[in-house]
Amino acid sequence: MYSNFAIIVVAAYLLGSVPFGLLITKAHGKDLRSIGSGNIGATNVARALGRKWACFCFVLDVLKGLLPMLAAMICIARPAETAGATRFWLWLAVGCAAVLGHIFPIYLRFKGGKGVATSLGVALGLWPYFTVCAFIAFIVWVVVLVIWRYISLASITASIALPLALLCLILLRPNWQFTDLWPLLIIATAIALMVIIRHRTNISRLLAGMESKALKRKG
Repeated sequence: MYSNFAIIVVAAYLLGSVPFGLLITKAHGKDLRSIGSGNIGATNVARALGRKWACFCFVLDVLKGLLPMLAAMICIARPAETAGATRFWLWLAVGCAAVLGHIFPIYLRFKGGKGVATSLGVALGLWPYFTVCAFIAFIVWVVVLVIWRYISLASITASIALPLALLCLILLRPNWQFTDLWPLLIIATAIALMVIIRHRTNISRLLAGMESKALKRKG
């Protein structure tokens, strides 16, 4: 069982390392690294090719996190010994590998993206605990984006909402036991910290009033 998980962890990292944004723009004759922020994520793809291809990139980056989590869920469902916190640590190891692959891709000399979309895929794949929290975080992301029109601010706020939503649900739902779910709370907090750190230049631009807005109003 553990050897199977080791294989899934390695596969998750290799899949997470695939730079879909870079490949999409390269197929259109452009180098994403030399455009806008130089980031390989969907936001920069939007600058290079427009919203349609940015949405396509976003979905692919989400799947990089979701598919390994689904594979891990199938593996976890079989052995009885993966109960309690142990199965969550195994599950989370797969998700962390996918996110680290996106942030530190082996194919790009470990210089990758910010991991927001792939983290969302990981959260959606950890049913029902992270999945419910991910939907709450996504709603927060949309609300912040519509009101303030900063993708970076929306991503940071949504990442903070993830562990807060999980903590609230653990306190409110009697069948969500902290003794089993504490690994999820640790990783959710780590994801929030990681997203904040990866957005430190965006935070500086936000504070200086120099951050670019999305959903620009015309007229």
